[in-house]
Amino acid sequence: MIDKIAPSIAAALAGIPDGATVLIGGFGTAGLPSELIDGLIEQGARELTIVCNNAGNGDTGLAALLAAGRVRKIICSYPRQADSYVFDGLYRAGKIELELVPQGNLAERMRAAGAGIGAFFTPTGFGTDMARHADGTAKETRRINGRDHVLEYPIHGDVALIKAEQGDRWGNLVYRKAARNFGPVMATAARRTVATVHEVLLLGALDPEAIVTPGIFVTSVVQVPRVATQAGGFKNAA
Repeated sequence: MIDKIAPSIAAALAGIPDGATVLIGGFGTAGLPSELIDGLIEQGARELTIVCNNAGNGDTGLAALLAAGRVRKIICSYPRQADSYVFDGLYRAGKIELELVPQGNLAERMRAAGAGIGAFFTPTGFGTDMARHADGTAKETRRINGRDHVLEYPIHGDVALIKAEQGDRWGNLVYRKAARNFGPVMATAARRTVATVHEVLLLGALDPEAIVTPGIFVTSVVQVPRVATQAGGFKNAA
């Protein structure tokens, strides 16, 4: 009998090794798997590469993971905001590596990983620093239909940590509105996916037409209570 319901967050996150690439869903606080990030801090893995839309804010969630010194590199599209002082301090001190990726390219690079695509050409970033590798060398380019494109490679994750609204014991997931954001592509791009849900339903109770992430892409499901969204450090910055 397939049963992917984990008894605890600690059980779901067990075995994540040092040096892992971890994909973390969320756009701001929408869809951010805060409980799993806290669990990752307790789990203790270090030297992580984090792939996320932003680099955390305030003192909680992803910012807390950075402050704990667990992250070697972050790949994101939006590292700085009003209260991203944890990332800012680490970056200025040379204690964290940043790979800046335009948001559409970030999503497409993970989608490509899940779809088994070797690489793809995109016009986004051509003629800018985004068209260079970390060592300063130029990325491969090609003119397609009169427009210049840059070759981008997939982002594969060892683990994806995502947040959904409902799930079942097979790992089928339904999201809630904007909280869906990066969750579906991250689930397909990682070798292992852990999802939190607020409701676990019996098999067959989820509308098949509403299931966005099929259970084949999900390793573990953890049920967590609904809590009020925390606004990170915005209140402190006000």
